[in-house]
Amino acid sequence: MKMTFRWYGTGNDSVALSDIRQIPGCDGIVWALHDMPAGEVWPLDRIMAVKEEIEAKGFNIDVVESVNVHEDIKLGLPSREQYITNYKETIVNLAKAGVKVICYNFMPVFDWTRTDLFKELPDGSTALFYESSKVVDVDPVALIKKVSKGSEGYTMPGWEPERLARIEELFEAYKDVTEEQLWENLKYFLEEIVPFAQQHDIKMAIHPDDPPWPIFGLPRIITGKKNLQRFLNLVDNPSNCLTLCTGSLGANPENDLPDIVRSFADRIAFMHIRNVKIFENGDFIETSHRTCDGNIDIYDVVKALHENDYKGYVRPDHGRHIWNESCRPGYGLYDRALGIMYIWGVWDSLQRLK
Repeated sequence: MKMTFRWYGTGNDSVALSDIRQIPGCDGIVWALHDMPAGEVWPLDRIMAVKEEIEAKGFNIDVVESVNVHEDIKLGLPSREQYITNYKETIVNLAKAGVKVICYNFMPVFDWTRTDLFKELPDGSTALFYESSKVVDVDPVALIKKVSKGSEGYTMPGWEPERLARIEELFEAYKDVTEEQLWENLKYFLEEIVPFAQQHDIKMAIHPDDPPWPIFGLPRIITGKKNLQRFLNLVDNPSNCLTLCTGSLGANPENDLPDIVRSFADRIAFMHIRNVKIFENGDFIETSHRTCDGNIDIYDVVKALHENDYKGYVRPDHGRHIWNESCRPGYGLYDRALGIMYIWGVWDSLQRLK
């Protein structure tokens, strides 16, 4: 298991590489060129500059999260050909830098959805919260304004300004797109990209939909075990992989995360590990990584990885906001560092019990 930590770059993150360096057992930085609009080619010189900065602090740059997929590809428009060509050029440039895994998603419009970025927990910490009734009743444009206003001045991944500026146009474009059409468009993308990525020794690792059900009338397809298997069958290639996010899939209590890990361990290139507490009405809030604090058996998830001698990449996903830290929602230093220690604690104990 290779531990990593997501970092948004100098000047775009409250956390410094020197802070991350002090977390035991963390050897990699999960990174991206966050200001690059979806569909544009990532310049090699900029990639190499980030590589130099990160490696100078003793980290690897093996995992990129994310190279966003342009909406025209998801919509299956004729213009997708140029965007797929651009995606391939980005893969070539990332391969030259030594990148091994590209995390991406195929969610229409939104990469993730929450209704509150700083919901208070009983212990006084705050965390990301999803309130079902607000998603049903609210206009998506109003939700966008709320999230953007409450993001502490940071750009939120999946809620980039260039995407949000086209929100009404995008909803109109997707109004007649069905789940099956989205599957077909995903298959087309995979058939073009996965063999190409394999040639460059890169694994493409899709992130599940967050949350794993349709929102605002938009289709969602990477939602549970059955659909994960369908996804892998679209292009049966060892470079067609999963980013298995326990928090995203775990928002649906029907998803048995340890079972999913055991079922697909050989195709999981990247793990996002976090816990969520689900309420009876379907609302959920993110918690500490500890098993007893949420509905996901994080212990058994790590055990499933250990049983399969998992050698892929792991990162702690969203943390709570604790100890008065001012940070990008979900991406502070302290609680994610605690998460790493919990994950390593489980792993190390399992090693002793072998």
